[in-house]
Amino acid sequence: MMFTAVAGMLLSTHAAVPWRVLVFGSLGIASLAAAAAAVNHLVDRRIDGLMARTRARPMPRGVLGVPEVAAFAALLATAGTALLLTFTNLLCTLLTLASLLGYAVVYSVLLKHRTPQNIVIGGAAGAAPPLLGWVAVTGQIDAGALLLFLMIFIWTPPHFWPLAIHRRADYARAEVPMLPVTHGVAFTSSRILAYAIAFWAVSLLPYLIGLSGGLYLAGAVLLGARFVGFAWRLRRDERWAMPTFHCSISTLFGLFVLLLADHYLIVPTG
Repeated sequence: MMFTAVAGMLLSTHAAVPWRVLVFGSLGIASLAAAAAAVNHLVDRRIDGLMARTRARPMPRGVLGVPEVAAFAALLATAGTALLLTFTNLLCTLLTLASLLGYAVVYSVLLKHRTPQNIVIGGAAGAAPPLLGWVAVTGQIDAGALLLFLMIFIWTPPHFWPLAIHRRADYARAEVPMLPVTHGVAFTSSRILAYAIAFWAVSLLPYLIGLSGGLYLAGAVLLGARFVGFAWRLRRDERWAMPTFHCSISTLFGLFVLLLADHYLIVPTG
């Protein structure tokens, strides 16, 4: 998450990013993201104890209680907000707070337990970091920032649903209506493939709007094809769930590395 936020800062300008914005802006974004995660642990403390993936978290184990976690989340949110107001700008601060509310309230409280489309709608909060980094530097929302947001927004379902397939028994036990629980593996894997193809198409847009050059385009074609290939295999055999999950992570990481390489290695024309 923080890698994409820093990438958003660096991609927003060909000039040097002010070091105070880079360091303290990143810390502010990270603090508010951590506050959202702490609230998520607080909200999900009951179901976390029912799931193998999360039962070792501090609250299910009884290491931390509600007052400690709530205080920790409030401290992180206050510190992060102060850092962003001091070292970035008001728009970045408001957008980061909105992302906190989007994850901690809209996703964790309102969506996660009510709809199998929870990760699709709630994915907006997780897609925000590169946009936040961009706005921290420029103070405005540009087309490049929105495209970086869109890339992660479209990437989130085919990233998370393979993990949900692998852990569907956990989600069923906790009564969380993840798509593999409510609609089955075959339906979910078909949606993963559709989103992977859509993500491949969206990942080519940085070249079309001039945010990147040929180096990125070549890499995006190859990385996207590889991701779609994994999703295709998952459509035929659910044992590809975790390989597809791991492929999604390396694909997104590779795309942002290529964006940065293109940004700094190729001198812009015009």
